Amino acid sequence: MEPELGPRLGIQFLSEVKRVLRSGGKYICISLVQTHVVELLFSKLRFGWQVSVHAIPQQSASVSSYHSFIIAAVKENSSALHSIVTSFDSTALTYNKLQVQGLLDTIAKENKLRSQHTDGEDILYSFEELQIGAKGDMKQLVPGRRTRIMLGEPGISRFNYSAVIMDSYERFGPFLYGCGVFLVPKSRTHEWLFSSEEGQWQVVENAKAGRLIMVFLDANHSRVDMEDVQKDLSPLVEGLAPAQSENDSQIPFMMASDGVAKRDIVQEVDSPLTGRIIVEDVIFSEKNGNGNVLPENETFRRLLFERTPGLVQSEALLKNTENPNKSVGKAMIDEAIRHSRYRKKKNRTGRSSDSSIRQGSKTYVHVDHTYLASLYHGGMLTGLGLIISELELLVVSEKLVKTVIVGLGAGLLPMFLRQRMPFLNIEVVELDPIIADLARIFFGFIEDAQMKLHIGDGVEIVKEMTNISKSSSINDIPLRSEIPRTLDRENQCGKGTGDSKGVHVLIIDVDSDDPSTGLTCPHSNFVEESFLKTAKESLVAGGILILNLVSRSTAVHEMVISRMQMCRYLNNSLALK
Repeated sequence: MEPELGPRLGIQFLSEVKRVLRSGGKYICISLVQTHVVELLFSKLRFGWQVSVHAIPQQSASVSSYHSFIIAAVKENSSALHSIVTSFDSTALTYNKLQVQGLLDTIAKENKLRSQHTDGEDILYSFEELQIGAKGDMKQLVPGRRTRIMLGEPGISRFNYSAVIMDSYERFGPFLYGCGVFLVPKSRTHEWLFSSEEGQWQVVENAKAGRLIMVFLDANHSRVDMEDVQKDLSPLVEGLAPAQSENDSQIPFMMASDGVAKRDIVQEVDSPLTGRIIVEDVIFSEKNGNGNVLPENETFRRLLFERTPGLVQSEALLKNTENPNKSVGKAMIDEAIRHSRYRKKKNRTGRSSDSSIRQGSKTYVHVDHTYLASLYHGGMLTGLGLIISELELLVVSEKLVKTVIVGLGAGLLPMFLRQRMPFLNIEVVELDPIIADLARIFFGFIEDAQMKLHIGDGVEIVKEMTNISKSSSINDIPLRSEIPRTLDRENQCGKGTGDSKGVHVLIIDVDSDDPSTGLTCPHSNFVEESFLKTAKESLVAGGILILNLVSRSTAVHEMVISRMQMCRYLNNSLALK
């Protein structure tokens, strides 16, 4: 059991010890109690063993000498869990102090773990421990039972896997499978849906399996074909299937996927505020990961943040045109890059990251701003139907509708509104200037007399907007904008805004930087009661707040709705799932 050789031989040896000993049999190990040896012994002789540690008497020697110990383990005919006991006085051992202290620390760590098992805490079991009944009879389904397990061992499987075994509640039925396996790729393991117990039960309910084994892949599996992973896992999960699944021809494998058939990285850039940001062009299979039918062979451009890899920030439909005047042309791109705050990088294929114009051809690519690829954008816009009467009065009186959007993303929502609703006077607030650059360069976001972009903290800007709106318009707010404020839009448009001291439409469309909390959108600051009150004060009478709320957690969702009710928002409400 040399550390450089790994634990494989030690595991095989202890497996034979456990096989040949009968109940009441005793295994004696004389050892210098190196940490890697003792940890392996304790972990493999945990359930159904009484373990004790004894110091072997020996003659006085140098304080640098190592002391020999006996580890005794008695096999029981049960899966009971006992604390490890010692029979020596550590203060009387005058030999190598580091050796003795290392042993005591290892025993204390193991006893703490065993105590957690006894107290029913959410801890990690081994396959072997479950086989001997550490969590009851695994051949029987126990509705609501949830068990974390580490699958795989050297010499048995190619990889190790962290997994959780979940037995469905009867109300989740009827079931299509007695047992199923659900693979979670590394890029999505941090998401609330897969990292929290509440989210995991939602996956179980939708999987329609009596028992679901959710396997979390890590960096070791990133370069391995999924077929190889399934082959490696199949013999491991077969031993965990309940008796009810014995008639199934095979255990089905499922996987969290986004439905992308082809992917081309257009640009990757690092932002001090957001981290790694990715622009990619994708072609979907017949359906995407949400089951939505998509246009065949169409290319979509997407904006993603590496911190939330399972969440697409923005998605746009790309169109070809023979007329460069209708596209984001090369001159416009070059100008945007010249004013940007970062250097262009080459993508993973080594090509220039500019894919808005195809060199050597007359075909130009541009974003179709008349098409909303993100379904939630359409859902948010239905909220305007709640104030249709107020909007009609403003339009008839030839007044612009003051609209503030917090969260630019790729700029697709404001660009759609600018084209489809020319009576809107749009102010967009974005925290990260690099995101603003990407929106201009790769998604065709442009400003004009009725579209203005400000760089700043959305929470603080709404507060300032509320304070100043009593005596002035949003244009007087001292924002840290990178765009010159030379436009007097009301004079240039020839139209005023209805009630310039307030906002008619306030849209919050920002993501959370910590989706593990159960709140994917917006950031928690935007659902604090203080902000919700401030946002309401910024609105004119009859104005509307449209909040993109994404949460799979029922508790979080109800909490946000409760806060909005406390702020007396929901006199008219529209909830979209």
